[in-house]
Amino acid sequence: MFWYVHDVGGWGWFAMSAGMIFFWAAIIALGVLLYRALARSGGSGNRTDNPPLEPTPEQILAERFARGDIDEDEYHRRLAVLVKTTGDVPRPGRH
Repeated sequence: MFWYVHDVGGWGWFAMSAGMIFFWAAIIALGVLLYRALARSGGSGNRTDNPPLEPTPEQILAERFARGDIDEDEYHRRLAVLVKTTGDVPRPGRH
């Protein structure tokens, strides 16, 4: 029989075994890297490196005014009190 003459020797078996181990290691590493990349980009947003910013008192006051909870006179009166207590000058476009 012809195929028995061209049998794979000891180094051939070693090369095939090592190649298969490297192949599956590369597939697993690729899967782990893909999972980590997708989990990082579409994460839940509950991260420690970027804590959510809390709104400033001026922003909360502006939101209440925009919702109609308070009228314009009360908004300006409360904003003046906030400016006095915090010492901040309201920035244009923030209220």
